[in-house]
Amino acid sequence: MAKYINPFTDVGFKKIFGQEVSKDLLIDFLNDLLVEEKSITDITFLDKEVLPEYMGDRGVIYDIYCTTENGEQFIVEMQNRQQVNFRERALYYLSHAVSRQGEKGADWRFNLKAVYGVFFMNFRLENMPHKLRTDIVLSDRDTHEQFSDKLRFIFIELPSFRKEEAECVTDFDRWIYVLKNMETLNRMPFKARKSVFEKLEKIVDIASLSKEERMKYDESIKVYRDSLVTMEFAEQKGRAEGLAEGMAKGMAKGKAEGKAEERRIIAGQLKRMGMSFDAIREVTGLSDSEIDAL
Repeated sequence: MAKYINPFTDVGFKKIFGQEVSKDLLIDFLNDLLVEEKSITDITFLDKEVLPEYMGDRGVIYDIYCTTENGEQFIVEMQNRQQVNFRERALYYLSHAVSRQGEKGADWRFNLKAVYGVFFMNFRLENMPHKLRTDIVLSDRDTHEQFSDKLRFIFIELPSFRKEEAECVTDFDRWIYVLKNMETLNRMPFKARKSVFEKLEKIVDIASLSKEERMKYDESIKVYRDSLVTMEFAEQKGRAEGLAEGMAKGMAKGKAEGKAEERRIIAGQLKRMGMSFDAIREVTGLSDSEIDAL
């Protein structure tokens, strides 16, 4: 039986990063994510209802919406499966958060606060280089100079992280290692190096859950596992359909090649009988060069 909660579940992800009592964990993670760029000291969780409505499977989409003491906004998601127009949806979410800043009143002068999207992906992003972290910023195409720092996307592709515990040299590495392997860990690593992992261990220990929390977590696990089974079935069905299609194409190709060989044999016989190229071409459909090569 697992010792720690699964962070890829709705309850698990929000228990780690989405509670007021544990918001220092999210602050620490964001500071490690943006090391030497920002130093966040406090965050305030915002009502998710201000985000645009999304008619999707809430069993696989979990989001946390917060703002820093400087007014910068963060949308943090755990995404367990690829989605149609996933990148466009991310753009829509962040753009909506930007546009809502204009609702402050008549005296507002477009003094935008930065909006960050942090997307944990438990899958590989299609049509993109496969790497752990992909940062998308607004910059000039030729000079690569930043045009604006008010909109930023950070995609974290968890399957691309393959480091072992001893290979984690940065605090960001350590966070990703713990999150990716949490459900299989027997002990919480890195506690001696960073005290935040001591608090994390207490929060994610399944034995520390109340009866109500355990019921919600068990239901969350069921939803997560059902989604995995659904994904696996879809993948297997796709592979089977692809195999069937490949076999059908192979058979059709074999038949076509067989007919082509028949035409060459007939053309060769007609050529040896002295029939003209025009007549052979009319009967077999072969070109003059093909007939000449026989």
